[in-house]
Amino acid sequence: MPVWTVLRPVAVAAAALLAILLLDRTVLVLARRPAAGRLRTLLQPCRVPALLTLAGLLLLAAEPAAGLPEPARGPLRHGLVLLVLAAGAWLLTRVVALLIDTSFARYATERRDPARIRRVRTQTGMLRRLSSAGIAVVALAAALMTFPAVRSVGASLLASAGILGLVVGVAAQSTLANLFAGVQLAFGDMVRLGDEVVVAGDWGTVEEITLTYVVIATWDQRRIVMPVSYFVGKPFENWSRRDPAITGTALLHLDHRTPVGELRAEFERLLKECAWWDGEGSALQVVDTTPSTIVVRALMTARNAADAFELRCWIRERLIGYLREQHPEALPRVALDPVHG
Repeated sequence: MPVWTVLRPVAVAAAALLAILLLDRTVLVLARRPAAGRLRTLLQPCRVPALLTLAGLLLLAAEPAAGLPEPARGPLRHGLVLLVLAAGAWLLTRVVALLIDTSFARYATERRDPARIRRVRTQTGMLRRLSSAGIAVVALAAALMTFPAVRSVGASLLASAGILGLVVGVAAQSTLANLFAGVQLAFGDMVRLGDEVVVAGDWGTVEEITLTYVVIATWDQRRIVMPVSYFVGKPFENWSRRDPAITGTALLHLDHRTPVGELRAEFERLLKECAWWDGEGSALQVVDTTPSTIVVRALMTARNAADAFELRCWIRERLIGYLREQHPEALPRVALDPVHG
């Protein structure tokens, strides 16, 4: 076998890879310039898939010049086509994700409404996942169609598409329901990332929304994973859908001799020195009575649910301390009446 027959494919492959490396170095040098900020932003996530795509295309174009024997050309070209399809899908996924992320970043810098920003962030995250899934499905279908065996059974697959679709639909009923529910959840503005919700009796913050499930981070650092279809088919509380401000309540069971007027004055004084109170509204009222106690309810507004919880605990502790020191007769007692005879 002549030496050139062996060295020719190696030389063609080396020349193609060298051209790719030179192009990569040139782009890196251009990206270091101060005015090339947008090029650096595009280069960082897309460099590796772009190099693989260009390498596959260049090798595919240079393959006839390699002079390979005919039995080896078919598998080699097939492998290069699969490489180009996979790398191209990877590159397209990165480019679409980068476009979505940069659009959201530009939108977030121009807007000042936190609720609207959370809604757009949820929708862009859903778009990114849907686009990635769609690109992967198309790339996989294109790769499978490069195999002659798959193309030969295409007619029979189309003929049985109705039965196959019915079987797949029944088998993946819950998955498809979660998928469509995820799209409805993101674009219906029902719940967004960062929203404070009450789900199944637990309060927490929406930490992640995917195509099939939602992750709720609770106040005690637990993570509740709920299917997306739950939020579409069952009621739940969203405390920050329009405005995160919320009203907190603290109940006190006190004796009938409680000086409510003085307690109300102390309550208003305490609120003025508390940083958790937003200054919007407050009230202290006797809302119920029993044969042995009265029920005093303290209402106060806060900027969000976390501040409201801290404010409720703080005001309850201060009011009980005030009554214990200034009006101990206001604390509830258990009356004992001795039985005579």
